[in-house]
Amino acid sequence: MAHRILLVEDHTLFRQGLRALISMTQDLEVVGEAGDGLEAMTLVQDLTPDLVLMDLSMPKLGGIEAIKKIKETTPSARVLVVSMHNTEKHLKAALKAGADGYLLKMAEHAEFITAIRSVISGNAYISSEMASRVLKVYAAMEPTELSSLDLLTQREKEVLKLVAEGHTSKQISDLLFISPKTADNHRANILKKLDLHSISQLIDFAREHDLIAR
Repeated sequence: MAHRILLVEDHTLFRQGLRALISMTQDLEVVGEAGDGLEAMTLVQDLTPDLVLMDLSMPKLGGIEAIKKIKETTPSARVLVVSMHNTEKHLKAALKAGADGYLLKMAEHAEFITAIRSVISGNAYISSEMASRVLKVYAAMEPTELSSLDLLTQREKEVLKLVAEGHTSKQISDLLFISPKTADNHRANILKKLDLHSISQLIDFAREHDLIAR
């Protein structure tokens, strides 16, 4: 079954180009298009896409605010920013808003598809043109802006919460529509990233960060 994608871009010509590019890939399908952030919020709830391709500069509601609101109302939504802005300021704002990836519009066809598949699968993706800036972005953040949770992708946060609640890998796979092996891989990555060595430590961490009841 093809992965469902929502395009959010106010420039019709570029949006049509993205649709054409995605239509060439059998496992990807565009299920909707929005020309502004407000329309995007409605379509995310109506269409429940696997991925939102989000521009930043749009009328009515810009991409940064749209990402924040989409993540608040639909935390499971994956968002890949596709922007012309090649600056640390825009990258930082997008990541803080909850974006799962950041790709420049000048990227080649192959990188677009790689980024889309990476983010859909639960991983983060940063455009190759901006990858070297990620450390600068995080180094520039105030200590209060950054926590251990920021080391995890949105999908890993979802798995962390479910593991802490006592769900098995099979149950997690059913809830998140991933394979049990992928669920196990996420669990292992979470323990490694957070330097935790047991499920009891993971549960304590989840409680400390208010992911589950204390």
